[in-house]
Amino acid sequence: MTEPSTAPLYITMHALDNVAIVVNDGGLPAGTRFASGLVLREKVPQAHKVALVDIAQGEAVRRYNVPIGYALQAIPAGSWVHERLLQMPAARELEGLPIATVKPEPLPPLTGYTFEGYRNADGSVGTRNILAVTQTVQFVAGVTSFCVSRIKAELLPRYPHVDDVVALEHTYGCGVAIDAPDAVIPIRTVRNISLNPNFGGEVMVISLGCEKLQPERLLPPGSIPIRDERGQATGADAPLDTICLQDEAHVGFMSMVDHILRQAEGHLQRLNARRRETVPASELVVGVQCGGSDAFSGVTANPAVGFCTDLLVRAGATVMFSEVTEVRDGIDQLTARAASPEVAQAMIREMAWYDAYLNQGRVDRSANTTPGNKKGGLSNIVEKAMGSIVKSGSYAITGVISPGEKLTQKGLIYAATPASDFICGTLQLAAGMNLHVFTTGRGTPYGLAEVPVIKVATRNDLARRWHDLMDVNAGRIASGEKTIEQVGWELFELMLDVASGRKKTWAEQWKLHNALVLFNPAPVT
Repeated sequence: MTEPSTAPLYITMHALDNVAIVVNDGGLPAGTRFASGLVLREKVPQAHKVALVDIAQGEAVRRYNVPIGYALQAIPAGSWVHERLLQMPAARELEGLPIATVKPEPLPPLTGYTFEGYRNADGSVGTRNILAVTQTVQFVAGVTSFCVSRIKAELLPRYPHVDDVVALEHTYGCGVAIDAPDAVIPIRTVRNISLNPNFGGEVMVISLGCEKLQPERLLPPGSIPIRDERGQATGADAPLDTICLQDEAHVGFMSMVDHILRQAEGHLQRLNARRRETVPASELVVGVQCGGSDAFSGVTANPAVGFCTDLLVRAGATVMFSEVTEVRDGIDQLTARAASPEVAQAMIREMAWYDAYLNQGRVDRSANTTPGNKKGGLSNIVEKAMGSIVKSGSYAITGVISPGEKLTQKGLIYAATPASDFICGTLQLAAGMNLHVFTTGRGTPYGLAEVPVIKVATRNDLARRWHDLMDVNAGRIASGEKTIEQVGWELFELMLDVASGRKKTWAEQWKLHNALVLFNPAPVT
């Protein structure tokens, strides 16, 4: 292990870059001299950019060997380079892109790695054994929450092999234009979350009765097929367990509650009979995401996740990366890595759809970056996107899914979602993830009740201050204590332990869970 240095340090991402980011905690004052001879003309905060050479007005400012902006004025060497000095480049056109031109060198399969998971009748594998209570409409959320609290307090202690009971609460209401073309997105999202591998095939639905999204529309016949011991469909459909609050049999609130608790007991009994068994690492379905990003995200945490992504793909697992606006500026990199022209065209289709969606709201991709991103040294979405894409590793992209769709293949998958953390996590749940990795530079207590969330800090200072919220410290890469490869392997091994239930993430220990947030681009009447 290399001892961390206290000398003034900066990091460049490519030999042709004309800016670098300051590594030292707290930033560096004016007059600081680096080993290269560069002297700071002004104070530069940690993670912010410094000009390595004189940059003329109108000249490209390059990071990752990509123009992240054009200088609005002359920028002398040693100056702080921030968003107010840059004109953001125009978005990359969706025509004339490289299509499936990059063929990564195949690495040997990674064999022999396993975890202890719950096999489901449909062939999927859960990392947790959870009773999920689905709702058809937001109106029943209060009742659902009340009942889940009762189930946890009164019933769950009798079933020690059930990890948790969660309410799949959401804000989908009766005022939606349910037959609009894009209304299918939130509907299939709720449907597919209800069938997430961590729920063991037990589907329990609470309905109001008069809502537009009737239970049979949410989970139509065939959604829950009965399967034999080998996971093969028998041709029969499992009956949908629905409790309708407006049913005439319910006289008073406690009548509804008693009915829900009675139904929950049957599901808990079946879940409690399940046991973990050894399964190959290929059964992992991992969603990767970043939030509260800073300029270190693309230097430490995301590259480590990208290395781990390659390990997972080599092991036969499935990895999803997402966030349309956070990859849009690197679309040429992605289409070049597509496994086939069809995959490349599917990515282009998703980008075009989202461009049109943003245009309807009269905003563009520049609306993505937050005050926290900018405080963390990210000047604009172009720079942010370059660091975000690194999470996807180096392998060929083998598939693309639209918002709310369920995965049907393994490998490296692009799951098109908004960049909003909670919407992205909700849609990755719908796709079928059983483990989540979330990187952060500014810090966020993000968590999901439905799936373990491993949090990766980009900086030593964040990992130190939030020592009981961050699961992995990738900041050691910047300080020279660890390599990207070492942190990537550490994350991979932690994933196997968390998936097996041998370790809990900090979010699980503290029960820090964010609400599900549906993506509904359809009108509300």
